[in-house]
Amino acid sequence: MKAIRRFSVRTVLPEPIAALGEIATNLRWSWYSPARELFASIDPARWDSVRRDPVRLLSALSPAELRALAEDPAFVQRVQDAKADLDRYLGSRQWYQEYAERTEGAPSAIAYFSPEYGITEVLPQYSGGLGILAGDHLKAASDLGVPIVGVGLFYKTGYFKQSLNADGWQREDYPVLDPQGLPLSLLREDDGTPVTITLAMPQGRELHAHVWRAQVGRVPLLLLDSDVQGNDDAMRQVTNRLYGGGGEQRLQQEMLLGIGGVRALRAWSRLTGAPAPEVFHTNEGHAGFLGVERISELTQQGSMTFDEAMEATKSGTVFTTHTPVPAGIDRFDASLVELYLGGEQALPGVPTERLLELGAETYEGGSRGVFNMAVMGLRMAERANGVSQLHGVVSREMFDGLWPGFDDVEVPITSITNGVHAPTWVDDRVFDLAREHIGGADLETGDRWSEIGAIPGDRVWATKREMRQQLVDEARRRLRSSWLKRGASEAELGWTTSVLDPDVLTIGFARRVPTYKRLTLMLRDPQRLKALLTHPERPIQLVIAGKSHPADETGKQLIQQMVRFADDPEVRDRIVFLPNYDIAMAKDLYPGCDVWLNNPLRPFEACGTSGMKAALNGGLNLSILDGWWDEWFDGENGWAIPTADGVEDPDRRDDIEAAALYDLVEKHVAPIFYDRDEQGLPVRWLEMLRHTLSTLGPKVLATRMVRDYTERLYTPTARGNAAVSADGHAGARDLAAYKGKVRAAWPKLSVDHVEASGLSDDPQVGETLHVDAYVSLDGLDPQDVDVQVVTGTAAIATDDISDWTASSLSFVERYDDGTAKYAGSVAIETTGQFGYTVRVLPTHEHMAFQSSMGLVTNA
Repeated sequence: MKAIRRFSVRTVLPEPIAALGEIATNLRWSWYSPARELFASIDPARWDSVRRDPVRLLSALSPAELRALAEDPAFVQRVQDAKADLDRYLGSRQWYQEYAERTEGAPSAIAYFSPEYGITEVLPQYSGGLGILAGDHLKAASDLGVPIVGVGLFYKTGYFKQSLNADGWQREDYPVLDPQGLPLSLLREDDGTPVTITLAMPQGRELHAHVWRAQVGRVPLLLLDSDVQGNDDAMRQVTNRLYGGGGEQRLQQEMLLGIGGVRALRAWSRLTGAPAPEVFHTNEGHAGFLGVERISELTQQGSMTFDEAMEATKSGTVFTTHTPVPAGIDRFDASLVELYLGGEQALPGVPTERLLELGAETYEGGSRGVFNMAVMGLRMAERANGVSQLHGVVSREMFDGLWPGFDDVEVPITSITNGVHAPTWVDDRVFDLAREHIGGADLETGDRWSEIGAIPGDRVWATKREMRQQLVDEARRRLRSSWLKRGASEAELGWTTSVLDPDVLTIGFARRVPTYKRLTLMLRDPQRLKALLTHPERPIQLVIAGKSHPADETGKQLIQQMVRFADDPEVRDRIVFLPNYDIAMAKDLYPGCDVWLNNPLRPFEACGTSGMKAALNGGLNLSILDGWWDEWFDGENGWAIPTADGVEDPDRRDDIEAAALYDLVEKHVAPIFYDRDEQGLPVRWLEMLRHTLSTLGPKVLATRMVRDYTERLYTPTARGNAAVSADGHAGARDLAAYKGKVRAAWPKLSVDHVEASGLSDDPQVGETLHVDAYVSLDGLDPQDVDVQVVTGTAAIATDDISDWTASSLSFVERYDDGTAKYAGSVAIETTGQFGYTVRVLPTHEHMAFQSSMGLVTNA
């Protein structure tokens, strides 16, 4: 029989322990050990059986058991202490409160949009690095007191659970999630009815969504859910799966995330009194439609034109790109976007043609008829960034077509390197060791890293072995479970009890499995890998995990290839593939590995934070110089795998880089690990471990990352937003008028003539070059442009200028024919080939970057 209706019944807690409900539903417990210990103490076995989920644990307790807890004075006191501790955390002054007091224009609210969030395995709303980064961002913001509110979607079946069949092929399962049984609460109107967000759909249909709230410490996270009454079956499925369905469902999801997300924020502020966000941060292009909704709001509320509302919206927006490959960007047929957001479906104040222009690939190499979400994100944001220094370089090159005429260095995309949330990812044993020997466990403060050398080597090594043993035990359990699901019998699995060894050099590799991450690079020479795994004196062991996108057949083939190698009885005690890589697995994997392996095809790793987590747990990195490792490898904190840059044959490149990987492991990594002193300690290894923690530790923290965002992006963006919004958005109106005037005049603007003087026939360092430039402005005012002399090293063959600097020339006078004279001087300070030119750029007080309009005229 099947139920005609289903609903969840939540536990009613006795009053003396009622605070357990708030402690369980505030996700701070996921990174705060004392809260987890409180729940574990109720029933350790049941705590493990519910997979360490406080909400499920409380639901599993009978009324009699709850009454017994409420009648236990010691337990009641522990609950009261935990509630007081949570209240102190939520109400205390943190870094941001002090920062805001001394910083003019610091924002009072920041909206952070992401399609996925990896906060805890209990709330499986993530697929990989983008979601884990978003979760760490919110947690670090909470710890710092940064006033962020997160916005996302609630996926009924999440991403997927991965298992393997008998042949090693990935299988996907989509267990249904009941939000009533998760640490979520429904956002409700004052009369108790659920808040409903509604979007118009084609053919007169509507998409309705409710809003679930997760509390991430201090940070509220709003998740929109389309599985609600009032939607037809297709609309109910919009938020069914993360990255599921085809292009049309993806577009519907991104409309709900962007447009619906803004509307959910407005409802949140209306119901709670929370300040309206001054800054909107778009984590990748998926939420790009939020800008379109805000333009529509302004045209309706403020009687603004599209262009004026565009400038007001752009001034308050930050865009972060996470992909170094075009294939990672969502691109839709423009006709599909027009179907959903054009014609009768158009948002008020947003003409169809203007909307389509936002995502059009109008640059060289772009495709007509395509709507590019990352392009829209960049056009709609005053400030943008990549997620590592190298990724910033790659992004500026990747998107330079939006700023024609500018060198890549001037493309307005900066870099803020990702970080990881230490309380989430660092094993408690590491904190205990720090507390015992250097008097503190708060890695986030950054004032204890230099003291790590004071911790005795034997204690460091013993702790690392404990974490390795924990990984070995967990790997054996997971491997046995996997083989049972693959069809093996209990009688066949005795060998799994001796898989891996807690005293063997352990190398970890875990991540998503797109082709460029090269899961199987280590298999290029199987016999050589076998020799490393089974070396009689210096063996290694490999723990490997990763999911392939359900539609990625190539990725699944790579997983199958790896599983088949790991199944070989000759090496299966030294290499394991563990299915269903998630946060829970990661918390054992990172601490238990001695070395973290990363071998992407450079430069396609945007950042890659898994190696940061391993480093904070005393692991050394063995990685291609890509992502964050490219900027922070120093020769002592691990090893850099040489890359065969310039080799065009991909097979030959893989062979070369795999051979370099084998050489490093055989000749450097393993010998250092196994070289022991009379006490049995690997002295050199411990030196590298301590150096890694003391130097990388402060850099890789998510709190460092969020402080960087706050100081370098959020606050300048809030100031810019305030400037254009004052006096009824007078600044936005002025800027829109200015840009309209400049764009109309620019095709006829020219540098007519340049005169230089002041140099001798044989120029020497210290002489001064004087430049007069005559510019035809075609009706623009002299103050509308910045005329610059650009000087640098000029190549003999091409006259290309490198290592250049630009200096503004001063307006001198204007002539009757509309030409204006600008003049200035430049000191010559370097020897060699010297070159100069003159260029003209737009300039306005409300433009963060002179290159932002993509207009430049060179002499």
